[in-house]
Amino acid sequence: MPTVREIEQALFALAPKAGAMEWDNVGHLLGDPEQSVTKVCVALDITEAVAREAIENGCELIVSHHPVMNCKWLPVQTVRSDTPQGHLLLRLLRSNVSAICMHTNLDVAPGGVNDAFAAALGLEDPGPLGDPEGLCRVGTLQSPMPLQDFARKVCRDLHANGVRFAGCGKMVHRVAVGGGACGDYEDWAIAAGCDTFVTADLGYHQFLDAAGKGVNLIDAGHFPTENPVCARLISYLTEQFPELTVFKSASHREVIQYYVEGE
Repeated sequence: MPTVREIEQALFALAPKAGAMEWDNVGHLLGDPEQSVTKVCVALDITEAVAREAIENGCELIVSHHPVMNCKWLPVQTVRSDTPQGHLLLRLLRSNVSAICMHTNLDVAPGGVNDAFAAALGLEDPGPLGDPEGLCRVGTLQSPMPLQDFARKVCRDLHANGVRFAGCGKMVHRVAVGGGACGDYEDWAIAAGCDTFVTADLGYHQFLDAAGKGVNLIDAGHFPTENPVCARLISYLTEQFPELTVFKSASHREVIQYYVEGE
């Protein structure tokens, strides 16, 4: 059976470490690199529920997109059982479960987060948007459609609980996508001639200014816009290591709910 180290090397072949942003923390972050692996749980985040699921299913390894620790929003200062992060890390270590996290390197990689996102929306001829980090993708719809119809399609294609959107009056045809918090790349989408940008975590003023900037904006949520990559990871790991049992977490899903008057 492959070791954690060998699986990390295979994942870096898919998404090279050099592609990660300077502040990011990617690769094998937790556990024994020489541990043999028979079962792998794939999830967007390593939560308490995901940890429990992996342990109950006899997994030696969790492969996630978001780093479990030491990234800019979740630095490790202490590892104590009376803190949420410490409790999670200790639970994994005591159960001999390793963690490999592929984050911004997987965002930019061919076949990674944003290619999976573009494919989930059925964009044709997707390619790099041209932003400096190489994160976002741009493609076209087979036929133009009204924004409201496209917003409905995005919601359904990504299995989102809802989407937020604001329009500029244009039909949707040339579409840029950025999985997760890619709102900073809105101007790159406009410069590339896109009528629509689909991403997550957009702010109020971005929606307010959309019409004046001539772009349709859709916020489909952080989890739904990045979740399609999990299927890509499962397929890749199964292909590289046929002897492994690899499955997607059933416990990790979109946590944001939307209340609609009248429902």
